[in-house]
Amino acid sequence: MARGSFGIKGTGPLIKAMQKKSDLSAVKKVVQLNGSEMQRRMQREASFKGHYHNGKFIPPTGATKRSIGISSPMGDRGYSVMVAPNTHYSSYLEYGTRYMAAQPFVQPAFLAQKMQFIRDLERLLK
Repeated sequence: MARGSFGIKGTGPLIKAMQKKSDLSAVKKVVQLNGSEMQRRMQREASFKGHYHNGKFIPPTGATKRSIGISSPMGDRGYSVMVAPNTHYSSYLEYGTRYMAAQPFVQPAFLAQKMQFIRDLERLLK
């Protein structure tokens, strides 16, 4: 599984405002829906080129795309989700190596979904 984490800082005031103006079950729905959409985005981005091994072209198998899963960490009461690939080599695909160029799929999906998540939370506050 690729190691790394992404987060949004300064959520304390946002959470307080949401508690005053909104039903917190709506926040949980936004988190879950955005987590599901991020999983789909990441799977769409995970279109790899294949590689050469000993002079022979090896086409991509789709294992990393299929391995992208979503889970909710224990004890968070539904306020967070984790979306991640579960192949041991997914970080090589994301960041590249000295032998192959990076083929990012996690960060582009995160950056696109982050903007949608913020818009959805702002909509709850209105």
